[in-house]
Amino acid sequence: MTQQRHRGLRRIGVLVAVPAVSALTLAACGGGDDDSGSGGSGGSADSFSFAFENASGGQENPWQLLADQYSEETGVQIETQGLPPDSYGLSMRTQLQGGSAPDVMMFSPGAGNANAVLPLAEGGYIEELGEESAALIPEGNESLFEIDGKVYAQPTDIIPVGVVWNSGAASDAGVEVPADESAMLDDCGTLAGDGKSFLAVAGSAPPNMGLMAMAISATRVYAETPDWNEQRSAGDVSFADSEGWQATLQTIVDMNEAGCFQQGAAGGGFDAITQGLTQGTSLGAFVPGAAATELAKATPGLELQVQPFPPADGGEPFLLASPNYALSINASADEGAKEAAREFLAWMAEPENAARFTELQGGVAITGPDENLSPVYEPVADLLSDGDYAPLPNLAWPNPGVYDALSTGVQGLLAGQGDVQSVLESIDQAWDQ
Repeated sequence: MTQQRHRGLRRIGVLVAVPAVSALTLAACGGGDDDSGSGGSGGSADSFSFAFENASGGQENPWQLLADQYSEETGVQIETQGLPPDSYGLSMRTQLQGGSAPDVMMFSPGAGNANAVLPLAEGGYIEELGEESAALIPEGNESLFEIDGKVYAQPTDIIPVGVVWNSGAASDAGVEVPADESAMLDDCGTLAGDGKSFLAVAGSAPPNMGLMAMAISATRVYAETPDWNEQRSAGDVSFADSEGWQATLQTIVDMNEAGCFQQGAAGGGFDAITQGLTQGTSLGAFVPGAAATELAKATPGLELQVQPFPPADGGEPFLLASPNYALSINASADEGAKEAAREFLAWMAEPENAARFTELQGGVAITGPDENLSPVYEPVADLLSDGDYAPLPNLAWPNPGVYDALSTGVQGLLAGQGDVQSVLESIDQAWDQ
């Protein structure tokens, strides 16, 4: 195994750990300077500072590569600040509150993650953006970027989330993509008898458990009730009383009993996912779509595709896909730095540069599938084109504790602890805090 492959596989552990983030995501693959940012002071129209997640410490990071390209084309100096994903959100909040934050920052849309932008915008820390940024927001995602009609973050691309599927291993095992839940459970039993698994999961990592539950909820909750989150915010529904969320978690229990997961799944780490997919001992995994590109790069010849999770019997395919990353401007930056930052965001929005970022990150163009769509996404291209998808649910949840409650609750279910109803009640409690 080459050194490049080692780096690629290590990176996947970070990518699949974070659902949107930072999870979901996937641009957090490289570096820049670890120096502190300009803090919104001392900038000029020909320079600004830029912070983003840095998972590996290397230079193969889409944010860093685009920043370098912009500097080369324009002569504008960009002071980059790369931070580890697990501390990025806290670092940005601390720097913003202390008046030392960079001029441009990468955030997650919505309010449900530790690095979410809307709570910071509500606190007055984030600059309002213009129509050019607003025009990039996919229909149905406005509430993740806006407050009272004002836009505070500019999306980059779309990351589908379903099941990353090893089509080559599936073909070797004589298994087709199941049409529904019953067919999937049958396949699970067959594969388990052959010493393989339908899915590999990182049961010891709560975020991967939360991502699994959200991917399943696409058809059980959001396909029929796309405004479920808004109804929960209004107090009209609850997790505990939702038939869709009950079905979502019950599906996980049923999959566990049917042998859908690898042996020792409850204690599995991210190596179980990478090894299962790359070695073909597991056919699929719950990871963001861009992780398929990362794994394929690290393992030449690996045939991966993104598939929607099988719907309940009688249901139709539906997907989660959302702009998991966005760029914002520090409201406290001086006017020269703000001007330079706005020009950078406008440059990032230009079709050629947006396409370059999408290619580097491994997602889908913010405007939807186009001629540059990666073959990884061909199975879900029609769903994306037809709008048969919803954003990652947790982006719109009111605080990170809701996702934490889901993740740890599902982790317990996989280990045979707790029950579906108690997990859903704990999620409601986290929402109402």
